[in-house]
Amino acid sequence: MLLFEHLSRREREILDILYQRGQASAAEVRAILTDPPTYSGVRAMLRVLEEKGHIKHENQGLKYVYSPVINRDKAKRSAVKHLMETFFSGAPEQVVAALLDVSSKRLTSAELDRMSEMIEQARKEGK
Repeated sequence: MLLFEHLSRREREILDILYQRGQASAAEVRAILTDPPTYSGVRAMLRVLEEKGHIKHENQGLKYVYSPVINRDKAKRSAVKHLMETFFSGAPEQVVAALLDVSSKRLTSAELDRMSEMIEQARKEGK
């Protein structure tokens, strides 16, 4: 099961903010949201995300500070898996080809060398 199935666009936007920042209060989340709802609306969405098990909170003085439950690396793997299954028929080579097509002009020689090393390491581990 993918970690972030069944989330609304707004819930995903809030999770994105929390992953980018590591943690944030409701007021900080609201300040970053595009076309934000009321403060009470943001608090309600944070409560729903917490009930769904995606985030947790801790008390810092008089405010709650929210952070993701799933660590960033696991979330990245889940997001890439979802992307690969949804748009690339589960084929990793198609994902890499698309990434190279989109960013080939921006990749440095060092970045391409690092990617080659990663592919070679994957070959060794696969044998």
